[in-house]
Amino acid sequence: MRPIEATAKEAFFQKIRTYTDLSKDAERAWSAILRPERYRKGESLIQAGTVPATFAYVVKGLFSQHYVGPEGNTVIKYFFPEERIAASVSATLLGQPSLFTITAIEDSSVLVYEFASFNSLVVEFSDIAAFYIRYMERHWIIEKEPGEIAFRHDDAMKRYRDFVNREPLLYKRLNQHHIAAWLGITPESLSRIRKAITLGG
Repeated sequence: MRPIEATAKEAFFQKIRTYTDLSKDAERAWSAILRPERYRKGESLIQAGTVPATFAYVVKGLFSQHYVGPEGNTVIKYFFPEERIAASVSATLLGQPSLFTITAIEDSSVLVYEFASFNSLVVEFSDIAAFYIRYMERHWIIEKEPGEIAFRHDDAMKRYRDFVNREPLLYKRLNQHHIAAWLGITPESLSRIRKAITLGG
């Protein structure tokens, strides 16, 4: 194993252990299905319309999950920074074409694993199953539901303020058009919001 790959896997399992303890056998089995990959800025990890078969743990870099809206505009649904697992989960679980594209916003490195192989490990190892449940609960239910409710009920300025306060480091890494696409507004509207905040609005 190359030193860089070994370091990435070590960091990966350190993060996994923040959710649940893993046995050595479980760690070795999971490590065996991990493979390192790199994506340049603008390259797609998952393309809309394809059936995704892999999950990708972000070692370094940043991805966005997005789709094309009815007016041809890009709408960003989610961001995947370091220590997150980038995936089109529902499409993978159902074996259906993804409604979303996942694209690297920065040059990125990931550890990829086939979902079918991982699912076999979930059946075999109770500690991997415990991780899977806790990760999905935290990131795909507890975190996402409030955001989806806020998107329906809060105006763009409040959602912008909340995002800056909640994710200050991520905010600094994003271009204006990424933030606007996540808010569901135009870059011009975002400029007006920023100006209003600067003026004390």
